[in-house]
Amino acid sequence: MPSRKKIDDSELKGTALLKETNRRIRQAMTYWKAHRNKATRRERDRALSLYERMSKEEKDKVPQDLRVWLRYRSEKYFGEGRTKPGKK
Repeated sequence: MPSRKKIDDSELKGTALLKETNRRIRQAMTYWKAHRNKATRRERDRALSLYERMSKEEKDKVPQDLRVWLRYRSEKYFGEGRTKPGKK
């Protein structure tokens, strides 16, 4: 089976951008459920960078449960105001 082609995120537009954003958010949620924080943070950052490139109409096409997880729930754990790992 041939390996999967690497997708250049800068070339994504329209439905391809929407699909890739949704895929990355779902992947981050899967890592979150598996307690893989570093992988979750990496995928969440990638998904967020794609999400921020979208227009208002495209953002509305992202399912609401994915938007909520990306913007609000995960912000508590991975946002700027979080407690840094290893600090006591």
